[in-house]
Amino acid sequence: MRTYNPGKLTKYGLLVHVVSESTSGYIGNLEIYSGEGKKLQETTVSILEPYLDQNYHVYEDNYYNSVVTAEYLLLRKVHVCGTVRVNRGLPPDLKEESKSLKRGETTFRRKGDILLQSWRDTHVVNMISTIHSSSMVDVQRRHGQVKKPICISVYNMFMKGVDRADQYLAYYSLTRKTIKWTKKVALWLINCAIFNSFLVYKI
Repeated sequence: MRTYNPGKLTKYGLLVHVVSESTSGYIGNLEIYSGEGKKLQETTVSILEPYLDQNYHVYEDNYYNSVVTAEYLLLRKVHVCGTVRVNRGLPPDLKEESKSLKRGETTFRRKGDILLQSWRDTHVVNMISTIHSSSMVDVQRRHGQVKKPICISVYNMFMKGVDRADQYLAYYSLTRKTIKWTKKVALWLINCAIFNSFLVYKI
């Protein structure tokens, strides 16, 4: 099933959900989108199935995050942190309050163990976390130190695993433009296996 994403440089392609180790990029699980129309929570829980009930910390972008999903994963002992879209369960008063934030300011709400925090930098960043407090940390930038929510600072640190895997797979791709898409999928999976094997070999 080919998908279209106008925000990507390569607008047509296959959608693959991937779980990667945050430092090495090791691919722990993946699921190729088949067009079945799974709900967001079903997709997220499915890809995280091997890690449920083991107290893992998972860092996700806003495609996967919602308050409902975070609540369920918390019951299954998976703790999440990541960006979240405003229509994925943010309280109306938090959404309204975040509009008037000045640069460097933050506001937050809690729903049990779930932190929902908005912070304005050049634009408003909305976060969800079942790991962190709402505290701020000093972050060094080119023009000096700024205060940033700890959930954003740690998220930026650990969200690089999938990028590392993507970078390697792009450098050493076995696929070619003229190959049929079904063969591309097979070759891409072989690439993933080679990448994982290389990481294990280096240990």
